[in-house]
Amino acid sequence: MAGALPDGEPVPSDGSLPDEATRQVGKNGFAVYVHVPFCASRCGYCDFNTYTPGELGGGASREEYADTVLSELALAARVIEPAAVDTVFVGGGTPTLLAADDLARILDGIDRTWGLSPNAEVTTEANPESVDENYLSRLRRNGFNRISLGMQSAAENVLRVLDRKHTAGRAPQAATEAREAGFEHVNLDLIYGTPGETAEDFARSLDTVIGAGVDHVSAYALIVEDGTRMAARMRRGELPYPEDDVAADRYLAAEAALTGAGFDWYEVSNWAKNGGNCRHNELYWTGADWWGLGPGAHSHVGGVRWWNVKHPAAYAKRLAAGESPGHGRELLTDEDRHMEDVMLRVRLREGIPLDRVDRAGAAQALEDGLLDPEAYRAGRLVLTLRGRLLADAVIRDVL
Repeated sequence: MAGALPDGEPVPSDGSLPDEATRQVGKNGFAVYVHVPFCASRCGYCDFNTYTPGELGGGASREEYADTVLSELALAARVIEPAAVDTVFVGGGTPTLLAADDLARILDGIDRTWGLSPNAEVTTEANPESVDENYLSRLRRNGFNRISLGMQSAAENVLRVLDRKHTAGRAPQAATEAREAGFEHVNLDLIYGTPGETAEDFARSLDTVIGAGVDHVSAYALIVEDGTRMAARMRRGELPYPEDDVAADRYLAAEAALTGAGFDWYEVSNWAKNGGNCRHNELYWTGADWWGLGPGAHSHVGGVRWWNVKHPAAYAKRLAAGESPGHGRELLTDEDRHMEDVMLRVRLREGIPLDRVDRAGAAQALEDGLLDPEAYRAGRLVLTLRGRLLADAVIRDVL
């Protein structure tokens, strides 16, 4: 049962999975996620599993990290044999703090182990200040074809509140450099609702991403996580808490500006044009299998979900001993899988068949103007713009 133990069930030392989980691995697609836990500094809003140089301690280093990840990949190769890898996503942290050749070695290892599909999507995240033209060209030559840059805002005052280190102009410049290096798809991330951000600040951010010539934009409302520096500042009264009405106004502004520039929403927080959808995330959202490499990375194969130990030193120590870095796992029930499927698919542009959700809840959402009537008549639940603003409430009502 999922969640039967606080840390899940123990993971076997060899990382093995039940036969029923591996029998049809990749039948709905297969992805690889690589977590790079290093950051030059910690942003005030971030609670990801990342480490600055002062937080690492002994037993972990950037220089040896690629070899450690390849050790986990060798273990994974003994556990599953997918037909091919459809997408690879290197996230963090700041993956581009690793040498470009190290990222290339990891990608080559994935290809040699399982084989990349002929049209595989290969993405890395990057902070704008961590890449230059030469670095981007090296990545592109070695098989990376998509990049996601953390822009967050075009307003210097907003970047300061978020503790971002790059200047307002660096993100669009990095996007241009990525396109000139030959990247097929370029994404810029935005965060809205930061304390002190004005409507004009956000409008400038939208104008900047549109002017950068990217084919994908992600825009997320600021979430204040417990334990972060920003949360502490808000508790002390140094910063005001985000306001829901402001976040809604920002979302509507994003929809208007991006749609007017030829982008279409395909998930509540993501817009793309010219086929720029992030296929890796689409695999997550539609129930595919994936293996997550790296400290704290999560994986899912055939209804089994597991997660690695968090600290890079503990992760490296496990692998050096020839053991799985898995910290715990859970076996998802049919009810668990249904719940997660609804929670994810309701947020997508194509929605979900009505026979997968509670019809009474869906009928009420339709009456409240949260669902598209034409799609509803065709047997699908698809959110309206107002429904996207209230997506969490719709999900709760139709489960």
